[in-house]
Amino acid sequence: MAKIIAISNQKGGVGKTTTAVNLSSCLAVLEKKVLLIDLDPQANATSSLGVENDIIENGIYQLFEKSSSASDCINETTIVNLDIIPSHIDLVGIEIESIDLIDREHILMNAINKIEKEYDYIIIDCPPSLGLLTINALTASNSVIIPIQCEYFALEGLGKLLNTIKSIQKIHNKDLSIEGLLLTMYDSRLKLSNQIIKEVKLHFNEMVFKTIIHRNIKLGEAPSYGENILDYDVSGTGTNNYLNLARELILNNS
Repeated sequence: MAKIIAISNQKGGVGKTTTAVNLSSCLAVLEKKVLLIDLDPQANATSSLGVENDIIENGIYQLFEKSSSASDCINETTIVNLDIIPSHIDLVGIEIESIDLIDREHILMNAINKIEKEYDYIIIDCPPSLGLLTINALTASNSVIIPIQCEYFALEGLGKLLNTIKSIQKIHNKDLSIEGLLLTMYDSRLKLSNQIIKEVKLHFNEMVFKTIIHRNIKLGEAPSYGENILDYDVSGTGTNNYLNLARELILNNS
């Protein structure tokens, strides 16, 4: 049975999609069977893996409108062991379209229940909001990874996300846990980055991943070529960081 992990933070630009794509890719390279679900209407995770969502007949939008099953929406990627359910800009309207549905917070959970036995990990890339799509992701997940940028206002809004997680635990998913807080965009030369690491570890202690994702130009460049960091810069810092994160995740769940 798959471990289902949402990657969520309502702040944009903190490394959610970068983490979703590269963690999924590294888990696959480490011989885990992985499904990446792109739940962001911007579809950046989809394009980062070289999938052209305009020519995909079935994706996450069709899953939410219930015209296709989860298995029908799965697409292979060029990476062995890694599949994806792609996103599309049409997904932006799903909150309004599903407003009258009684079970609208459970659409994703009900869909992936039928396929989770086929994977070791299901990674969900959430949009930068706490709306219906993110609620669906948290309701369907076993745990959540929260990327935190090592920059000013890093903890801004984190309390709101933690309150949302508590609400999900109370109403929809009592077994939801926090897999860990992931420090991203770390620059060892900056005093601020080091201060934020100390502050996050002081407040959250064991909840913080030991692996830290360093600020790296290659991580930003790779998506523009439709590649993950493993394919784009196999021996670089970004690859090493995400391989270490994948190993830490596997170890924590062994």
